[in-house]
Amino acid sequence: MSKVNFQKYKSGIITIEARSLIPEKFINLLWKNGISVRNIVKKDITTLNIDISLKDYIKLKDIAKRTKTKVKIVERRGFAFFLIKVKRRIAFVIGIILFVGIIYYLSTFVWSIEINVDHNLTPYEIRQQLKSYGIKPGINKKNINVYEVEENLMKNNGNIMWVKARVDGAKLKISAMERQSPPNVVADDKPCNLVAKKDGEVIRVYTKAGTSVVKKGDMIRKGQIVVKGEQGNENSTYAVHAVGNVICRTFYEEIKDVKIDTLKRERTGKEAQDIYIKFNGKKLYLKKSPNKFVKYDKIEDKRLCVNIENYYEVKETTVHKDPQKVINDTYDELYSNICANLDKSVKIVDKIVSYEQGDSYRMRVLVVAEENVALEQPIQ
Repeated sequence: MSKVNFQKYKSGIITIEARSLIPEKFINLLWKNGISVRNIVKKDITTLNIDISLKDYIKLKDIAKRTKTKVKIVERRGFAFFLIKVKRRIAFVIGIILFVGIIYYLSTFVWSIEINVDHNLTPYEIRQQLKSYGIKPGINKKNINVYEVEENLMKNNGNIMWVKARVDGAKLKISAMERQSPPNVVADDKPCNLVAKKDGEVIRVYTKAGTSVVKKGDMIRKGQIVVKGEQGNENSTYAVHAVGNVICRTFYEEIKDVKIDTLKRERTGKEAQDIYIKFNGKKLYLKKSPNKFVKYDKIEDKRLCVNIENYYEVKETTVHKDPQKVINDTYDELYSNICANLDKSVKIVDKIVSYEQGDSYRMRVLVVAEENVALEQPIQ
């Protein structure tokens, strides 16, 4: 410590343990020599703990020699000691500064380009366009104007309807949406009727063109004309392209037979094996085990000319299921099967569940729905 110029470090504080036969004289000399002493703690008759400034440490050492006081530094704190440690590890500090500097410098570059496109646009095509603008991994961020990039991509690629370019960390993100041509609307004025595409009960009829031939409450069959492709009065009619909706109550049904008691087959662990060779239509047994099993599984295996038959004894037990659980599970299955085949426009208004009890349960699920059953049919 004596090699360090303590006068430079005014902010450092050290805690000294002083051992003296006359500690009061040691403290008085410190005050007399202008050394600021704080937090005096008497540990025993001859030992004191005191806080002094680091710059006064040399003076304290001289006074300690004169008073034959033994001093020991027990604690160091303050920015001064941090600077002293830094000076001793200057190479380490320089390494940290260089590391931070390199990281900061590298963060000013774009190292990857992420391209998200829609449908038929290809990331390769956009990446090639960016290269033609001089934008590629390794470019400095300050050389990228994202608004110019967006404008150039839109201008030079007629398939792009919308594009967004943003720098996120060390990555340039490009998002593009494909330009879609408006649908070609073809006017179909050919005369046609509206027929029912399935059986049902008429609830409502709406017509924009044509003449309705059914009304609320009518039961209609698949293929029946519901809106006729003609307009006018009784004496003068003309053919039109019928347009309208015929909302009907329709029915979807699923039926399934389920058993409450099922037979469960389990192998007991006992087995037998026969090994034989077929020659001239006869079996020549190499191994023959007596098969005394009442019920068994038989597995045959053939290896070259050797036939192997394995017999595994099986025990059959009847499993009694909870009837209500079987009914609920079967209902969920049948209802899911019906819903899977329905169009999104179909509205379910009711569900009817019934079953017949016997050796097995016959489950019946009927779904009542409302839907438009009108289907165009050209007039021949």
